[in-house]
Amino acid sequence: MLNHTRAPERQFRQKLGNDSIKRTLSNGAAVLVVLLSVLCAAELALAQANLLGQWQTLPSTMPINPVHVALLRTGKILVVSGSGNVPSNTNYQAGIWDPATGTVTTQPLAWDMFCNGMVILPDGRPFVVGGTLAYDPFHGYAKTAAYDPSTGQFTDLQSMAHGRWYPTATTLGDGTVMAFSGLSETGPTNTAVEIYTAGSGWSQEYPSGWTPPLYPRLHVLPNGNVFYSGPTNRSMMFDSTTHNWSYVATTNYSSGRTYGSSVLLPLTPANAYQPRVMIFGGGNPATATSEIIDLSAATPNWQWGPPMSQPRIEMNAVLLPTGKVLTLGGSTNDEDATTASLNADLFDADAGTVSSAGQNAFPRLYHSVAILLPDGRVFVAGGNPTRGTYEPHMEIYSPAYLFAADGSLAPRPTVTSVPSGAIGYGTTFQVQTPDAASITSAVLMRAGAVTHAFDMDQRLVGMSFTAGNGVLTVTAPPNGNVAPPGYYMLFLLNSAGVPSIGTFVQMSLSVPPGDFSLSASPATQTVVASGSAPYTINVGPIAGFTGTVSMSVSGLPTGSTAAFNPQSVSGAGSSTLTVNTGMLTPLGNYSLTITGASAGTSHTATVNLMVIGAPAPPVIGN
Repeated sequence: MLNHTRAPERQFRQKLGNDSIKRTLSNGAAVLVVLLSVLCAAELALAQANLLGQWQTLPSTMPINPVHVALLRTGKILVVSGSGNVPSNTNYQAGIWDPATGTVTTQPLAWDMFCNGMVILPDGRPFVVGGTLAYDPFHGYAKTAAYDPSTGQFTDLQSMAHGRWYPTATTLGDGTVMAFSGLSETGPTNTAVEIYTAGSGWSQEYPSGWTPPLYPRLHVLPNGNVFYSGPTNRSMMFDSTTHNWSYVATTNYSSGRTYGSSVLLPLTPANAYQPRVMIFGGGNPATATSEIIDLSAATPNWQWGPPMSQPRIEMNAVLLPTGKVLTLGGSTNDEDATTASLNADLFDADAGTVSSAGQNAFPRLYHSVAILLPDGRVFVAGGNPTRGTYEPHMEIYSPAYLFAADGSLAPRPTVTSVPSGAIGYGTTFQVQTPDAASITSAVLMRAGAVTHAFDMDQRLVGMSFTAGNGVLTVTAPPNGNVAPPGYYMLFLLNSAGVPSIGTFVQMSLSVPPGDFSLSASPATQTVVASGSAPYTINVGPIAGFTGTVSMSVSGLPTGSTAAFNPQSVSGAGSSTLTVNTGMLTPLGNYSLTITGASAGTSHTATVNLMVIGAPAPPVIGN
């Protein structure tokens, strides 16, 4: 007999079960919708990467306030914080950020390098000029120091005549460094120019006759003079021979561009190294405007450029290997995160256009930095509108040129070999690349040093070249005014505008006469034991070299021999190295070192030889 008293309960449970199933299906559908939305958003982001680029927040954070950063010839980033905008902090610090590991290693400083000027000396050492002697009111140190990437240590160098807090340092065409502005050890602005020569110290003071703003925007030009582009609206020129200043032009934006930025646009053989400077943003409240001046004109005048997507004070502007300029960060009102400019813009000064470069995640205000890395990406860090706190998150921007149309990484040209020694001006040198036929541009990008919305050292210099089989013969910049002595990242760009990984080379005024470059290709050969492997060895002349280079090779495996044809090369040319293996040559991977020697000078190139076994013979019958 059925228990009718249970029927309502059964009906209730059945209804509950049906409702539960409906809710489960409904929730599942909602989850599916969310999942599909996420997948669609991710797919859309990938599809847009080749148009906007891609922003990434790094998993690790910055342990010190990154007030000033510089790119080292090792590919790592030097971070100089000092007291980090905290008056009571006497634990002065610097650090090294390693892009390969994402880690930051800190170290103590002997004195407060907070708010210094910094450029990189021709030998690759970042050179710190001035710092904070006292807070509120601020007074500047006369001290200087250099950081050695080889030892990881700072060494104090000769002091200036007077202190500088918020100075600008500029590397000149002869490798000396010009220091200008900054508050002195007693408080007033230091209005004199001093020039530093590595090893011997500072020049006499050269009075300017005018009071510059702090952190003036300075660029050395192809004629050796130094152009002042702001942040005030009157542009000036420093004659590096007479040490006198003269008026050049007045900007269209009349209110001044405090903590706006300034970039020397690319100098290339195609534009006859025409010096043009572009300025962006600045002011409080900030402007979104930009202006360009052609300093090769008979009467240079500022012309309006395209506006940024947002007004920016405390912004950054980064020159990319393509010659375009990335602008980012800042805010409409100074040190106000509620008006932060999170849109990034990409400027093409030649075309007179601007496009979106996506959006970064964190406000980048006072004491923020952005700098080009050797892999073509941009490192972004900092933001310190309030004392005692700063933005610790670090971001990386991957420009659109790194992506294919489907959002995958675009194939990049590769550089397998560059000269191992310094490169002389006006000489030719060889760059080994399997992509020689597709290369359309070869550029030198000077390692940057940025603080307070201005990179004191960034620079792009284009070079002409001819393409051969797996090699480019490149003509170096004509002089140090075009490309001041020091370390540069050499980028090759293909017909799609995709850059190679930047390889450091050094431009030098003192390349020994009669030197040569040596390179070898391909980088790797695979040979069956008892077979032969050929390599092409290229000799390039430097500074009029006409000597004879004799060849030798080491690292050969047992049971193999090698021969060069020809055995030596005079002046410039190539030789074929043939490595012959035997049946008893051990299988394995071998690094071969090729040495070219001439009159006591030698250079080496390294290639790889992989010896493998012969395939098994086919089986005959059963």
